[in-house]
Amino acid sequence: MVPNPTTGWERLQDVFYRKRTEYTMLWTDEVDLNEFIVAGAPYGGALVLVRDTGRPMSYKGPDSRQKMVLIYSNAGELIYNVPWDKGTIRGIGWSDDEHLILVTEDGTVRVYHDFNGGFSQFSLGKDAEDHGVIECRFYGTGFVARLSNGRFVSISRYDEARPRMLAELPKSATELHGWAIVPPSYTLSRHVEVFLGVNNTVNVLDSMDVQDKYLEEGPFSHIAVSPNGALTVLYTAYGKVYVVSSDFQKKYSEYDTGTLDSPAQVLWCANDCVAVAWESEVRLIGPAGGALSFYYDSRIWLVPESDGLRIISEDRCEFLSKVQDVVAQIFRIGSTSPAAILLDAVEQLEVKSPKADDNVQLIRSSMSEAVDACVKAASYEPEPYWQKRLLKAALLGKSVLELYSSDEYVEMCEILRVLNAVRFYDIGLLLTYEEFIRLTPERLIDRLVSRHKYVLALRLSEYLQLPTDKIYIRWSCAKVRSSTEDDKTICDAIVHKLKSIPAISYEEIARTAYDEGRSRLATQLLNYEPRAGRQVPLLLSMEEDEIALIKSVESGDPDLLYYVLLHLKGKYSLAQFFRLVNDKPVASAVVEQLARNEGPELLKDFYYQDDRRADSALVIYREALLLDSISDRIEKLKLGAKIYQDAKDPYPDAKAIEDHAKLYEMQQSFEKDYKQAFVGLTVAETIKKLLKINQSSKASKVKGEFKVPDKMFIFLKEGVYPTVKKG
Repeated sequence: MVPNPTTGWERLQDVFYRKRTEYTMLWTDEVDLNEFIVAGAPYGGALVLVRDTGRPMSYKGPDSRQKMVLIYSNAGELIYNVPWDKGTIRGIGWSDDEHLILVTEDGTVRVYHDFNGGFSQFSLGKDAEDHGVIECRFYGTGFVARLSNGRFVSISRYDEARPRMLAELPKSATELHGWAIVPPSYTLSRHVEVFLGVNNTVNVLDSMDVQDKYLEEGPFSHIAVSPNGALTVLYTAYGKVYVVSSDFQKKYSEYDTGTLDSPAQVLWCANDCVAVAWESEVRLIGPAGGALSFYYDSRIWLVPESDGLRIISEDRCEFLSKVQDVVAQIFRIGSTSPAAILLDAVEQLEVKSPKADDNVQLIRSSMSEAVDACVKAASYEPEPYWQKRLLKAALLGKSVLELYSSDEYVEMCEILRVLNAVRFYDIGLLLTYEEFIRLTPERLIDRLVSRHKYVLALRLSEYLQLPTDKIYIRWSCAKVRSSTEDDKTICDAIVHKLKSIPAISYEEIARTAYDEGRSRLATQLLNYEPRAGRQVPLLLSMEEDEIALIKSVESGDPDLLYYVLLHLKGKYSLAQFFRLVNDKPVASAVVEQLARNEGPELLKDFYYQDDRRADSALVIYREALLLDSISDRIEKLKLGAKIYQDAKDPYPDAKAIEDHAKLYEMQQSFEKDYKQAFVGLTVAETIKKLLKINQSSKASKVKGEFKVPDKMFIFLKEGVYPTVKKG
């Protein structure tokens, strides 16, 4: 028999709260919470248990020392045992993406991106290393660490970690007590702020300065900011609880706990009330000073959520939250709200009572309101039986209405199916409707994949019409990491699984294989990558340079080919580089163009390596013509002629370059002898100028050296000495 939803409701002033058991813990025989510190990921995420080194531990065999950091689901099922070798842990937290953050005493920060042990690491800087970290406070994208010298260092992003020291406290701040942080999204400066109990007051720190709020009720041993950043609770060393605005301008309530025992935790239960937890008691304090107490036989830990509190004990996981007004109006005894009457009509209809029609007629004028209330109440009910009853009532009311949009009803049915699936014991994600809306379906799928729940992730993705590529890729990466089969078997299994997914990328899977030391498997997988732009960079990082070059040529992408060639040119010597591209005509043509753009030296080396003597000599010839020094020009021309002569096959241009060098030598000699400019003249111009200065023998020598035809020579000579006609 499913209990009535009102079972377990407790009145706190004018509202109801309920504490319901969600899971009976599977770890009962393995975990003693007296030995651990517990922190929970947001949005009903995983629990991390870290050994409390300040407490004595029971010896449970040689493996117990290795169980320093354990990750469990909310049902107490072990997800991952984190290998730990970095010393004392001073900070334990989670990011919004369910990444585990561990901060050590020396300021080393590890961010675990998944439940496979993959992590990134950075340091909080020299101050943290020199003075040591005492404790940390975390929010969605960053955290603040308190150092032993009284300074605070902030990290605002985990993907681009840049430690930033906050303002230094004044020398008058001799006693530091409890502290809390305000995330940047709730501050005017858009930077994290620290509320710090100093002496008997509270100081507010940011990156620039310190503000004293001049309170007198302290010292405050515990400080906590509400999830929406609007309210702050201050717990004094004398057992009093104050709720004030976060600008400390207004005090809303005051409560005396009646005990001087320091609580283990002081947190907010959503934005509605404050929860104070001792070793075995949780006291819920309302806004007007009322209180509810819940007692336990063992140590407990509270995990705050945006709409309630998770209570973790050794034998169960519970959820404490406010009963929403719409739920209270429907299920409260004697309720006459339209939604309550509509729900009763369903029950009457099932027993075929005519009273069902009477109920419908009674609320016909407010039927739309009743349907909306039933749909909304279903989102707050964790029990599938009552979800179905409320949705059935909404369906009945909807059938009576002539015009009513069913979109919200259909969407709620879909979401509740998803929530019930992930709340199941095997998954252990304690996710509420409001948190699901904030988390988004895509990020929920990511959480399932990180837990290796691939089948459920696929089914939910198909049900919600989300892309499934990432799930298949993550499954393939996990198979590469865990499988002990040979490379071909693994490759065939992955390709068989992924062949029905159009245009799926194999690049990430191949990179995982390479990181695992399976280069051959990585190369095999890359053969199935449809986009060369993803194949080639990984092949280069794997040092499969020739394959990368071939793939870039086959891609037909000139930018990709240029990228590969420039990478290889910087990696190899010129001789090795030219040999690599020599037998690839397309790559060779691109290299030739690159060489033309870069300069003659590279072009000459390329032609020489490719045994293209004529092209190499032609480059030298062009280079010689640009030289200012005639001697250097002659040397270059002789070098070009020699390259021609060394070729296996004769080149007709070799004689022309050789003759050009001879002409320069002769012109250089004429300039020296006759003190006139000859360099740069053609053969014909040189002969003509020699004849003009009465050097017929030199002109004849030039004629013979360059085989100038007799007719041409006579023509040049007559041009110098024109014949005079006799009259």
